[in-house]
Amino acid sequence: MTRSTTVLVIGGGATGVGIARDLALRGVDVTLAERGGLASGTSGRSHGLLHSGARYAEADPTGAEECIEENRILRSIAGACIRDTGGLFVQLPADDPDYFERKRAACEELGIDTELLDATEARDLVPDLSEAVERAFRVPDAVIYPSRLVAANAADAADQGASIHPNAPLESVTVEDGRVTSAHLGGTVSETIEPDYLVNAAGAWAGEVAAMAGLDVEMAPSRGVMVAVDYDRVGSVLNRCRDPDDGDIVVPHERQAVLGTTSVPASDPDDYERADWEVETCIEECATMLPPVADAEIERTWWGVRPLYAPDEAESERRGISRGFLRLDHAEDGVENAVSVVGGKLTTYRQMAEATTDLLCDRLGVTTDCTTAEEPLPGADDPGTLDEFVARFDGQGPTDSDVVASR
Repeated sequence: MTRSTTVLVIGGGATGVGIARDLALRGVDVTLAERGGLASGTSGRSHGLLHSGARYAEADPTGAEECIEENRILRSIAGACIRDTGGLFVQLPADDPDYFERKRAACEELGIDTELLDATEARDLVPDLSEAVERAFRVPDAVIYPSRLVAANAADAADQGASIHPNAPLESVTVEDGRVTSAHLGGTVSETIEPDYLVNAAGAWAGEVAAMAGLDVEMAPSRGVMVAVDYDRVGSVLNRCRDPDDGDIVVPHERQAVLGTTSVPASDPDDYERADWEVETCIEECATMLPPVADAEIERTWWGVRPLYAPDEAESERRGISRGFLRLDHAEDGVENAVSVVGGKLTTYRQMAEATTDLLCDRLGVTTDCTTAEEPLPGADDPGTLDEFVARFDGQGPTDSDVVASR
């Protein structure tokens, strides 16, 4: 079977479904295909942190500004996809006090609200915080449940006429005379799509998708482990106030704490080592901030692969690769109707989608403005409805399985 669509989006993570939603809201015919269930890649395998931007404030101010802007938008549109916990950056004796001051000053300069706390005030907020903590500052971090977020975007896109296909892997792409003319989908769809435009939003797998169209997108994925332990007394996101390193974030869920993470090069986003030392390091390092997690029962562990884009980047430097995103217009590479969107963070998915959709609409002559920053997601205030969306799109990921699956 063969059918046509204006835009074919490959990748059913947050960015892909965000693009599908944005296009559909602007009246563009769009089809989305994901090889597994929605959010089965990087989006559904994170630690679930809605960044305030503080983590990047002094090293990547542009990325930090993107985070705080999107943090505020998602709080207004995403309802029960978000849990508003706040966050703390804590300083331990081994941490550079000048780094603490630089980070806080950078936050203030970027408009990221902070509140300086002494050790006693910090422990009033988190009673089990280490006695070694010297001081902290509060930031507007939060928790995000990606399964709900992705499924709600997909539901809205479908309501606006988009065709959303989980479990429909891309099997081939045909390029003729500098244009993508067709793409064959397998799995539950088994049909050939003839798109006017192809969008590669496959995250860590963007290089493989691009290669099917004879394009070169150089990804440098890195793996990271998350460890969920049986502990419900943290309340606030905890960040170690030092240069990003292994085991420096604790993310509170309803009855668990998620400890993260590591950063290890992964040449293949489907086939990589899952090493015991990563789990042990995360627990040990997070316990320096929150000692009880050292002895808490491990409920589950999972690894995610970051979709880092870094042409010619040395493997040893992957933790330092920018977490910003890029829109790659492949007209410059000889395929005039293909676009890739790479990099980024879960927090900034909507902005990535808007930027990509703006480019497509410009090419298509569509003048309708983006409304995704104002339009609430469907079911946003009803966890039960959101979880029905997750089931509808086979969207359960490990990040929030303790919350979404419990409903």
